[in-house]
Amino acid sequence: MDTTLLKGLKLLEILARSPQARGTTDLAGALGVPKSNAHRTLQSLIHAGFVQQDENGLYECTSKLFELGNAAFGRQDIRKIAAGEMQRLANITKETIHLSILDRIEVIYIDKIESPQPVRAYSEIGGRAPAHCVASGKAQLAFSGSHNLNSLPDPLPSFSSNTRATRADLSKELAQVRERGYAVNMGEWRESVGGVASPIFDATGRCIAAIGVSGPTDRMTAIKREQFSSEVLAAARAVSRMTGGDFDLARRSTR
Repeated sequence: MDTTLLKGLKLLEILARSPQARGTTDLAGALGVPKSNAHRTLQSLIHAGFVQQDENGLYECTSKLFELGNAAFGRQDIRKIAAGEMQRLANITKETIHLSILDRIEVIYIDKIESPQPVRAYSEIGGRAPAHCVASGKAQLAFSGSHNLNSLPDPLPSFSSNTRATRADLSKELAQVRERGYAVNMGEWRESVGGVASPIFDATGRCIAAIGVSGPTDRMTAIKREQFSSEVLAAARAVSRMTGGDFDLARRSTR
């Protein structure tokens, strides 16, 4: 492997994640290399246009890194990125796996893997569901700011005896979602269907989708939801990493 290239990329990552400009000695220590080595690498990055020095001689990233990242992100297909984790969840849970996005007060299912079991949760790609009633919707509402929540009518539209009654009730639940990192549905849209879902974050910390598992409520018991929640969280973390995001950092910044 080209160790010089790897050091350069690592140094660029350190600078990109740093909240302020940093000096050569500081960067050399973070990288674990001699100061002269760090200096040479920094000069190469400056020559390539990725790094610049401020008025105090400290180093920081240029906008070129943002431009490249933005261009790469624009070509990302979240369905392709999430496919491996969706399949992993399907293999573990033997239930239906959904990938969805939020459209104001509804979710749109953009991909799914059907459960192999004869009795399963029904849905279709391109279908919609009320966000306040399904796990994938609540997972995204919790991390999408107040504008979507405030767009919901009050009292909330009821679809079953388990549907949250008011925005205040929903807000309390969304606070719990932010705390634990996943949302649950206990027959709130269709009484016979429950689920667990977690948000997916991009490199800017924005919630861009949700991944989750759904199944009949007689199988999606409290014990099963607890078991599946850790796997769903792991899937959301993995997909977020693949989009350049940091699941836990984004969660903390929203709480």
